[in-house]
Amino acid sequence: MFRYAALVVALGIATATTVGAAGPRFGSLEKCTMAALSKYPGTVLTMEAEIENGKPIYELDILGKDGKEWEVECDAKTGKLLETEEEVAEGAEAFTSKAKVSLEDAKATALAKYPGEVVEVEYSIESDGTPVYELDIVAKNGREWEVEIDAVTGKIIEVEEETFQIGKE
Repeated sequence: MFRYAALVVALGIATATTVGAAGPRFGSLEKCTMAALSKYPGTVLTMEAEIENGKPIYELDILGKDGKEWEVECDAKTGKLLETEEEVAEGAEAFTSKAKVSLEDAKATALAKYPGEVVEVEYSIESDGTPVYELDIVAKNGREWEVEIDAVTGKIIEVEEETFQIGKE
């Protein structure tokens, strides 16, 4: 409980100071966290404040009591859960059995639209079973993007600008 309370306090202070008056308004972190942990009981590993389609969201990575790692997106204004994905290890059969696009091709697609350096790669399974590459890209100007590439079609399916993160990936 102390970890959770410390995380909420730190996140509240951090998002208030990093987003600023001109940026989108974040809030409802506690509501988001409680909703996510209610659906996926476990430990929050990381939290990111992001902008997706002009809207502020929180993304929580949770290590579930079931041993699975869940990525949960939540509307930062309302606290409503928006999307859930299961993160899997590189080479996981749930991913490789359906993927038709290589990691190198996924990187090329993402970097063509969002030039920079790929600093992290994650493998996820969407709620509908679709395997997805999640690529964190840091541009030369320091902005960080999370670009999701459908591992079946090779198309960009989601882009988020990361504005703040607590916890290590």
